[in-house]
Amino acid sequence: MPRGDLYPDIAPFETGLLPLSAGHVMYWEQVGNPRGQPALFLHGGPGAGAGAIHRRFFDPHHWRVVIFDQRGAGRSRPLGDLRDNTTPHLVADIEALRRFLGIEKWLLFGGSWGSTLALAYAQAHPERVTGCVLRGVFLGRAAEVEWFLYGLRRVFPDAWAAFAEHVPPAERGDLLTAYLKRLCDPDPLVHGPAARAWSLYEGSCSTLLPSPETVASFAQDRTALGLARIEAHYFRHDLFLPPEGLLGNMDRIAHIPAEIVQGRYDMVCPCDTAFDLAAAWARARLTVIPDAGHSALEPGVRTALVAAVERFRRRG
Repeated sequence: MPRGDLYPDIAPFETGLLPLSAGHVMYWEQVGNPRGQPALFLHGGPGAGAGAIHRRFFDPHHWRVVIFDQRGAGRSRPLGDLRDNTTPHLVADIEALRRFLGIEKWLLFGGSWGSTLALAYAQAHPERVTGCVLRGVFLGRAAEVEWFLYGLRRVFPDAWAAFAEHVPPAERGDLLTAYLKRLCDPDPLVHGPAARAWSLYEGSCSTLLPSPETVASFAQDRTALGLARIEAHYFRHDLFLPPEGLLGNMDRIAHIPAEIVQGRYDMVCPCDTAFDLAAAWARARLTVIPDAGHSALEPGVRTALVAAVERFRRRG
């Protein structure tokens, strides 16, 4: 996909590794202006990890952008590790990183699972958040997980068939259990193919039009193992969210401004979820992209995300 409307490629001005609990070590980086307005990028999945392309949503002359790989994901280690890997742990990790970097408040930017984690963090630490830019909203509700595991076959029957056929017919009535068993198997010959099957399924359903580039990025071993194993783990545990869900705690962030960008034809995180969030958040502005799916890199979505960040820049 052409990406000329993003900012140019940029290298970090600082990188590091932050020790966490249970042997986890977080990879983090900072890009842009060291004295700029702080922003935190939250990647999707859970477990997908961040990449160089994610630096390019922010004007590097204005923003001090912090990017990190969540526990078990991307360049953090150990890859795919599920020990002490829950949403409250990730929220605590963000706070540890904020304190380590000496940042008082920051703008949160997250898509898909990144939007979930942004909401969870903002509700836990509203005093540390200047605003939210969210894309492809996922609230972690049971119906949303069920849609991913089974409902998507109504739109992507071919991709779903390849996903389901990775496990024997007798186990297809509970795909989550079947996959989690394989993804947690210590043998790479078992968990490797299962991770690729899961990740390719998600990648194949993420764009409005077929995108071999997107599918190829999901097929990479580092992405596939972290994404599939951690995502299945979180799905099994209701995303480690409170019983009332994220919508049950919107009063904690009612004062925080937000920009929500949603592809009309997002099949991974369907549009009604973004509408539910916007309806519960008076200070949120919802922009629906009429010709886009789930990916942040689809033309209309990435243009709207850059514009949303710019509006926060003008707020100061």
